[in-house]
Amino acid sequence: MNSNDKTENYSVQNLDVVDIKLLNLLQTSSNMTTKELAKLVNLSPTPVFERIKRLEKNGFIKKYVAVLDADKLDRGLIVFCNITLKQHSKEIGHQFVEEITALEEVTECYNISGDYDFLLKVLVRDMKHYQDFVFNRLGAVNNVGSAHSTFVMAEIKHTHAVPLGEG
Repeated sequence: MNSNDKTENYSVQNLDVVDIKLLNLLQTSSNMTTKELAKLVNLSPTPVFERIKRLEKNGFIKKYVAVLDADKLDRGLIVFCNITLKQHSKEIGHQFVEEITALEEVTECYNISGDYDFLLKVLVRDMKHYQDFVFNRLGAVNNVGSAHSTFVMAEIKHTHAVPLGEG
């Protein structure tokens, strides 16, 4: 086994305090330079760069994105929509997922347990836009039995960060 092979089965148990600090810092601001990160974790840039590449290679870091302001982009109405399917089968479930992920207004989709089958997070301009979405876009998705909408009055906490502790 060469030194590159040991990262193939890298798991959370292999992360040390510095890895956790780097992940927390990158979750806060992924556009920090390696030099800035190195200073914050008390290492030189080269080992920090190597650690980040290892974290990326092993899937701890999926991708880097810019978080946009939905209000400024005229998509400030957040709706959580619970979906119940008419029928259940592997094929129907896969078809629903394929169709729902193609709708740009749906920013998150979860297969859930309980009274509903799926929970959608939908971002739209306003109530009229949501009505159009329900009638013309969601209504065209096969096998939707019912949709129950909850409208967000105020966003209290919104984070993409995975809680890791302080490392």
